[in-house]
Amino acid sequence: MQIEQIHTHPDFVALSAIDGIAIDLRYQGDNNFVGRSVYGQWNCAWLHREAAEGIQRAAQWLAAQSSPLQLQILDALRPHRAQQLLWDQLKGTQLQMYLANPQRGSIHSFGMAVDVTLLDANGNPLDMGAEFDQMSPLSHPEYEQQHLAQGLLTQAQLANRHILYAAMRQGGFKGIKTEWWHFDHGDVARIRQCYERID
Repeated sequence: MQIEQIHTHPDFVALSAIDGIAIDLRYQGDNNFVGRSVYGQWNCAWLHREAAEGIQRAAQWLAAQSSPLQLQILDALRPHRAQQLLWDQLKGTQLQMYLANPQRGSIHSFGMAVDVTLLDANGNPLDMGAEFDQMSPLSHPEYEQQHLAQGLLTQAQLANRHILYAAMRQGGFKGIKTEWWHFDHGDVARIRQCYERID
């Protein structure tokens, strides 16, 4: 299905229908590593209903902790053609490791992945020690303890990440080794095989 038809798809939920979250889709505007809008007129503020239910559970868990923190969605459904555009942007560089090869398919293109951070009570993003889309080892969860020992991450920054990780686990999401902000919902091999990709 094409992204232009997503509003008719019974398995997709608009982000605006999820309670307790903030939305700042970075590829809709120019605050991203490309420096311009990738999505343009496409409405990409959607998730597959299973991932949307997971985000709702994560938001509810945060609220149940009597926490003033709020999830902020930075990317959700990413059409396959947008994934190809991002892949081409990094063609010939080692930074392509931060993107799923379009030939294999991004879990974002099935509406089953999110990029997310946390906002404080004043609506400001928590300090995670690396910015969203910062394509460097400092963004890698797998190196956090090493970076802490080297003084590249602080205990406070690591604590902020761990709150995010805990909330997303409550929603049934799993993180990846290279990006603190990216989370998949469900088995990625099954998603690629059984779910509909949005182009």
